[in-house]
Amino acid sequence: MIEVKDLHKSFEEEKVLNGINFTFETGKTNLIIGQSGSGKSVLLKCMLGLFKADKGTIEYDGKPYYSISDEEKRELRKEIGMLFQGGALFDSMTVEENVMFPLRMFTKQRKKKDHLDRVNEVLERVNLKDTGKKYPSEISGGMQKRVAIARAIVNRPKYLFCDEPNSGLDPRTATVVDNLIHELTVEYNITTVIITHDMNSVLEIGENIAFLKDGVLQWTGDKDKIFETDNETVTDFVYSSDLFKKVRKAQLHGH
Repeated sequence: MIEVKDLHKSFEEEKVLNGINFTFETGKTNLIIGQSGSGKSVLLKCMLGLFKADKGTIEYDGKPYYSISDEEKRELRKEIGMLFQGGALFDSMTVEENVMFPLRMFTKQRKKKDHLDRVNEVLERVNLKDTGKKYPSEISGGMQKRVAIARAIVNRPKYLFCDEPNSGLDPRTATVVDNLIHELTVEYNITTVIITHDMNSVLEIGENIAFLKDGVLQWTGDKDKIFETDNETVTDFVYSSDLFKKVRKAQLHGH
């Protein structure tokens, strides 16, 4: 569980986060949604310790991130997995080497065979058995994303951060990636935090949603409640695409 309490962040005169309070629950897919410029990325970076908030606290299972020692921060970072936008795989490394990278970085004392066993285990879990010797350029975009997921979970993280995990993917592949992240979250009891503006992701895996607008937490709920809300800011976001506008029209006319 990660608790964000009264979080504020400004850059020069611009207020980007304005008193955010939200609990990211363990074993659930926690989504941060909102338009571009709503503060999603800044909130994520504050939670990862890349930005220091001006005011407020972030607690990882009761440990306040800003007041723990540097040693404790280093230990905490080992428990965090990160799925970057676009996957961010190393082109010059094989799939196997990409997935092994966090293991080599954080667990130097283990033998290479142990690392390899773990790499093969996670590649099999994301349905990529026998791709270890290939390079990222030799596999599809959806497979690259699954390699990135394997790399993010190889160290058995307690916390998983995903930045637009299905950007650049076709709808069917995006759904596969969403469902895989959800399965792993439940299976390993991870606190998963996902930034997205994809309504399909919200519908598929939106178990605990924080909707931001202009740095303010406007609404919280789950994928079922988001269609029932009267909050106009939320409905404008939800029904911004033509397809969802038609869905809304049908709902209002009782079809």
